[in-house]
Amino acid sequence: MKHKIMKIKSKITNLINGKNCKIIEPVNIYGSKFGNNIFVGPFVEIQDNTIIGNDTKISSHAFICSLVRIGKNCFIGHGVNFINDKFQKGKTAKKSTGGIKNWKSTKIGNNVLIGSNSTILPVKICDNAVIGAGSVVTKDINKKGIYAGNPARLIKKL
Repeated sequence: MKHKIMKIKSKITNLINGKNCKIIEPVNIYGSKFGNNIFVGPFVEIQDNTIIGNDTKISSHAFICSLVRIGKNCFIGHGVNFINDKFQKGKTAKKSTGGIKNWKSTKIGNNVLIGSNSTILPVKICDNAVIGAGSVVTKDINKKGIYAGNPARLIKKL
């Protein structure tokens, strides 16, 4: 039996961007603010209420959810996922408590490198931190260094 297929094209809406931004389609970007010299690879989704600082590169297949702030001169590797809902009540915040007002924010400092396939929960990461590929960041990172693992932990001071 044939069923009707709903086709939805990728789109960029309500983006405020600086100079020299390069975006490789297909992407979905909603209600974001970009600084200058931003690169966004293909198959990326960046949700609303996000800010990306100058000279930052976001590699393919990344997911940046609402309430994420990324500093200047950062690198976000392939397949990095940001999370804003910890499902603490066993349900999504949107269904159980009214949405964005109960989501948690994430703040990434300047000169931060996040390796491919890492997952970043709602945390703060200080300037000059490196997150190893495949890491899961569950707690704030307050000292510059190299962090890796699940959960991510300091493996080398910088």
